[in-house]
Amino acid sequence: MNSPSTPRPSVVQLAIKEKGALYAAYIPLFAEGGMFIPTARDYRLGDDVYVLLSLPDDPQRYPIAGRVAWVTPPHAAGNRTQGVGIQFPRDEKSRLLKIKIEEMLGSHLASERPTQTI
Repeated sequence: MNSPSTPRPSVVQLAIKEKGALYAAYIPLFAEGGMFIPTARDYRLGDDVYVLLSLPDDPQRYPIAGRVAWVTPPHAAGNRTQGVGIQFPRDEKSRLLKIKIEEMLGSHLASERPTQTI
């Protein structure tokens, strides 16, 4: 048996090309904001994940040192996509990113359309 050590966070690139996809992936329930990442990789709650996020019509990439806050397993009920919900950290960069995403989504945030999140 290996002794437990802190694994390095995995790095995930998430490029969101349109507002509909951003709406489906964004998690407004988290106070800091968050993002759903479709992945078949095996994550556990609390795992650290480093996300490089690209938003629609924005050439900048946003680095987020997030944490897995929920896991959607394979073959989940309701045909949900397998993946993880990443909670943004409590810092100024995340707060500004949350504001930017919510401004991009605007009235979409009040939509009743289903998302990949809770």
